Amino acid sequence: MRRRTLLIGGLVAVPAVAGRYYWPTSSRAMAELPTISYAEFDAIRSAVKPALGEDPFAEIPWQTSLWDARRLAAKEGKPILLWEMDGHPLGCG
Repeated sequence: MRRRTLLIGGLVAVPAVAGRYYWPTSSRAMAELPTISYAEFDAIRSAVKPALGEDPFAEIPWQTSLWDARRLAAKEGKPILLWEMDGHPLGCG
């Protein structure tokens, strides 16, 4: 049976004793990580994923291209809200 490793923010974090985390640094360490089944992954995902209507921020039709946003804004006669931040797109830092 195939299994998946749960990836969080592009890095794999494996809980250890006393709330510390182990960050694998080699392919051998990655191969030794515990894995979860598809059913376990789906259960975790459904437990943490917001239900429809719980996250109105995600329902906004965000544009990832400033040029496309400019064209759409001009077509619809609407202003542009530019959301800009420094750092990794999955979390500033």
